[in-house]
Parts: sequence; C-alpha cells; structure tokens
Amino acid sequence: MSNFRTLDDARDLAGKTALVRVDFNVPMEDGKVTEDTRLRVALPTINKLRDAGARVALLAHFDRPKGKVVPSMSLQPVVDDLEHLLGAPVRFANDCVGEEARAMIADIDIGGVVLLENVRFHPGEESNDPAFARQLAELGDVYVNDAFSAAHRAHASTEGLARLLPAYAGESMRRELDALDAALGKPKKPVIGIVGGAKVSTKLDLLKNLVGKLDRLAIGGGMANTFLFAQGIDIGGSLAERDMADTAREILAEARARGCEILLPVDFVVATEVKPGAASRPVVAGQPLSADDKILDAGPATVARLVDALTASKTLIWNGPLGVFEVPPFDTATVAVAHHAAALARAGVLIAVGGGGDTVAALHHAGVADDMTFVSTAGGAFLEWMEGKPLPGVEALRG
Repeated sequence: MSNFRTLDDARDLAGKTALVRVDFNVPMEDGKVTEDTRLRVALPTINKLRDAGARVALLAHFDRPKGKVVPSMSLQPVVDDLEHLLGAPVRFANDCVGEEARAMIADIDIGGVVLLENVRFHPGEESNDPAFARQLAELGDVYVNDAFSAAHRAHASTEGLARLLPAYAGESMRRELDALDAALGKPKKPVIGIVGGAKVSTKLDLLKNLVGKLDRLAIGGGMANTFLFAQGIDIGGSLAERDMADTAREILAEARARGCEILLPVDFVVATEVKPGAASRPVVAGQPLSADDKILDAGPATVARLVDALTASKTLIWNGPLGVFEVPPFDTATVAVAHHAAALARAGVLIAVGGGGDTVAALHHAGVADDMTFVSTAGGAFLEWMEGKPLPGVEALRG
C-alpha cells in the first residue's frame, strides 16, 4: 500500500488536532447502539493518535438527513458506547463546524477525543462544497480517513477536506486497502473470484472488470440462472433476467478472450417453493424442469468443482452467495464452499477476501467470517473497488 500516505508517514503529531473521518453509521434502536462493530474498527486509529499526543476530533455521518438537522439522526447516542470501548472520556459537540466545535477541541487535553455532530446535517457535506470543507479544515492540523465504506463518495469530509490538510489513511483504511491490493492489485496467482447474487444487471461493471483480472470466475445465485438460460439450459421458473441473455453471452465471450475460465453450476438444487425445509431435489444442468421448479442453490457436483478450484488457487475474492442462503436447506452450497475457503485461509495457503452485505451475512451464517483473511463490511465502496473504479476518498490519500 506504498501509494497511500498512512499514519506511519505522519511526523510530530504531538499537540496537533487530527480530524478523523470514521464510519459511525451504526445500527440503532430506540436511541441505543445495537451493534458496535464500526465503533470497534475505529479504535486502533483513535488510540494510535492519542498515543502520539494528538487531540482527536471525529467526523462521521448517520443516516440520510439530506442537509438538514434531524434530531433523531444525531450522533450523540454513540458517545456512551464509544467511551466504554475506549476506556476514556469522549466529549460531544452539537455541530461539526463553527465556534462551539472549535472551543471544545481547544478545551480537551492532549490525547482527548471529541465526537462532532453529523456532518450530513450540512448540505455542503454531500455536495462537497469547498466553503464547507474549509470550515472543517479550520478545526484541525491533519486529516485522517478511516472510513473506507464512505470513500466512494466525493463528499466534503471524505475528499474535499483531504485536499486542504496533510492527509493520511487510518489503520482500518490501511488494512482494507492492503487486503484489496492483495486480492486484486498484486495478487498471488492463480486468482479465483466467486460472484453471486440475484441480478447480472447490478453487477455488469464488476463482471466485466473481473474477467480481465482473474484466472477463474465462479458465478452463482440468481445471476447464474441468467447465464445458464443464455446457453439454452432449462431453468424452469427460476429467477433470471432473461432479457440479459445477450449480455451474458458477451461476458462469456470476453472471458474466453481474456483467458478467464467461467465456472457455472453443473448441477443445482430445485424446489417449488422458497421456505425452510421445503422439499427439494438435485438436478443436473440440462435436464428438463417444470414451470414451477425454481433453482435455489448450487448442487453437490458444483460444490465439489468449486472446492477443487479453490484448492488450486492462491487468492480468492468473494462477493455474493451461491444460493438462497437465508432459507435452509438452500444454504448448503454457500456454507460448504465457505468452510473450505476458510480452512485454506487458516492453513495459510489461500488469501481469502470477501465483502458486500450478503457475503458478510453468509460468511457469518457459515460461522467462518473470522477465519477469512479479510472480510470487508464496506458495501458500495467494496463493490466499486472490485469494479475497478477510482474511489475519491482513496485517491485523495495517494502519496
């Protein structure tokens, strides 16, 4: 990750104020944080700055107030949980710019922490207004972006501010960029990708980028049905984008031209209804199906093929489940492949990187999220990175 400035490049932070962009868009219910992963992720950066003698002012958004003050979208409920995790006091400022924020930052001791109010209460945040970015910059001496999940947005607190102060990647951002570089930037070959999910149309850019970077690409979930349909294979009444058949064939042709082997299901699990414990049966690809039959998971031969492909690979990047994993027994393929990938990662013979909301949920469902090399919770930013798109918040940190 030598192309990006990190906190290791920062010099003499003692007595300075670091403006740190974090992702505290945490799940809340009745004004209480219900899941604190995003708070925990920020701790290494906050503590590293505190240990260096800096004052820490945290910038974050919560929900979508659309440039207006919405009391129910205040960040204040985060304070108690953050204090508990840090084991240190956290002050709260009722605005992220202006005199109150400036005075509160000046009032804290060296190593102190202030959480500033929701940056999205200001319309200048999402419009990346230069004047608002300058107001933010007036509060600090250096800028640290530790919110990869917001790095695909060119907002004032993610991009504009980074152009006005010495800017560095935080520890969480560094870890994310290192993992993604290992998966797609300079990966150990052979590299395999697994892409699942419902629709080809939502992952066109992703598929087109990956076929030029991977040795093998396994396609699963509903989108695999579209590719099977495009090849004349009977998919019964399964979810598919039949109008995307030409596009699917174009992607297959591009993969052949780029030397990327596409792995589609060679068998699947079929049922007539999607409910827990529904009666199901395995079907070999090419066998006739009824209009009521729905392909809901990859079959055992497909799983065995994927297991062999993973064993022969050095790097895996995974986005999307292989079936309707939320409804057992249609989680079987996803869980089996996840277990094998995790075992290879634990053994140190596979760099296994996964990301995207459904992928994270599926890996947790399989009980292997902690065994993967890295699991990104960044959602849109992770997907855009996989699509090969530059992320404004990351580009602003380049050395």
